[in-house]
Amino acid sequence: MAENAIEIVRRSYAAYAAVDRPAYEMLMAPDFRFTSPLDYELDHDAYFARCWPDRAPRPLPHFLRLVGEGDTVFVTYEDRKPDGTPFRNTEIFTLRDGEIAAVEVYFGWDLPKTAQ
Repeated sequence: MAENAIEIVRRSYAAYAAVDRPAYEMLMAPDFRFTSPLDYELDHDAYFARCWPDRAPRPLPHFLRLVGEGDTVFVTYEDRKPDGTPFRNTEIFTLRDGEIAAVEVYFGWDLPKTAQ
């Protein structure tokens, strides 16, 4: 199951990067929830309103870790903000019956990070 779960998560990132909402929605469970340090258990509609800004397609992030354990996939990636600042995030996907039931995002830091 872990390889299938990882493939589903990869497809979700590809849909997000391509701004292909219908493709992303096909991967979502009906009771999908999204949580981050700024959001708590957003449902489908709130997720798209808040997390899918009007933007052009972009490259996929650089995956540092993509690890599946059963129906859970742990992802750490590096990407760039619209202003070009590089950053790192970790996300945990929970799948159920081959659909994304929940995503938890843990914000990282701008790169390069220096000790303070």
